[in-house]
Amino acid sequence: MSDKAAGAEISEIAIVDMGPLSDGDAAGQQAVAAALRHALETAGFLILTNHGIPQDLIKRTFAEAERFHNQPMEAKHALLMNEHSNGYMAMNRYNVRTSRVSESSAKPDRNEAFFLKRERSPDDPLVKAGRRFAGPNEWPDNLPGFKETVLEYTGAVEAMTQRLLPALAVSLDLPKDGFSDAFAECMFTFRLSHYPPVPAHEAGQYGIAPHTDASFMTFLPQSGVPGLQIRVGEDKWLDVPYVPNSFVVNAGDTLQRWTNGRYKSTPHRALPPIGERRYAIPYFLAPHLDTVIDCLPSCQSPENPPQYPPIAYSDWLAWWYDRNYNTDDQADLAKDHAALQTNA
Repeated sequence: MSDKAAGAEISEIAIVDMGPLSDGDAAGQQAVAAALRHALETAGFLILTNHGIPQDLIKRTFAEAERFHNQPMEAKHALLMNEHSNGYMAMNRYNVRTSRVSESSAKPDRNEAFFLKRERSPDDPLVKAGRRFAGPNEWPDNLPGFKETVLEYTGAVEAMTQRLLPALAVSLDLPKDGFSDAFAECMFTFRLSHYPPVPAHEAGQYGIAPHTDASFMTFLPQSGVPGLQIRVGEDKWLDVPYVPNSFVVNAGDTLQRWTNGRYKSTPHRALPPIGERRYAIPYFLAPHLDTVIDCLPSCQSPENPPQYPPIAYSDWLAWWYDRNYNTDDQADLAKDHAALQTNA
């Protein structure tokens, strides 16, 4: 769905309180569902409060992001992205190229990141089958407690999304268990990002250039350092307001596709921070790899037929990663670094 067709210009980002879900009553679920529906049909973004994740755990995970990126470059290069797109991605090594708002003139994004997905044992069925994106995570062996804190955090976010998904299903006129099968074992990508400071903003230079997310929904705890903006009109951008102890949540392309454009995957970007470093720890929620993303019955009619053909999430993910995160770029970086070390 085009931005123009999506409706009026966005003026604010709604705050959605998860508190009414704590009692498990139908009225609370309906109230949260209505708030989700309004936010995702209009802005595609919302700010989630009373989410139940301890602030201390969030703080510790931000600290681990900082600790990882403060390592010497040699330590980070030892964990370069593997074929499953897990591991370290160096600065200035990628752009999102597939978004409808990608800017051909944008410089490579000014951030570095460490990626991981669900931790799986060697006897996991997807691992034994050699499935892409089910492969091993890359873990630093010189940061005691890093893995444990990150896994505790991603587990807490997954549990929070499981509390939210029934209300999301109800918001789309589905049974409350409408997403249960697809997310019984969800796919997720977790990213620990570092945005170094700049003295001033330059044209075409972004922390992350304008893009939409490929996933189902994104959950980003707020750090208080500004930079994130959403597109609210033609060449107009809105700063995401800071709300303490909250998550910024947005629909991704998978949710937009599943809902036939009813829920908006809104373009957003991050400006480089001025004068201070910014760390971000977004959690990208997605369904199981074998889930077929096919237009939901409640989001189509004879007057509103499906806009997108069905696609398995694994195929969608492979298409997106192969066009945006080229692991060969990281391999070339490793070769360049090895050459520099040899000639030093």
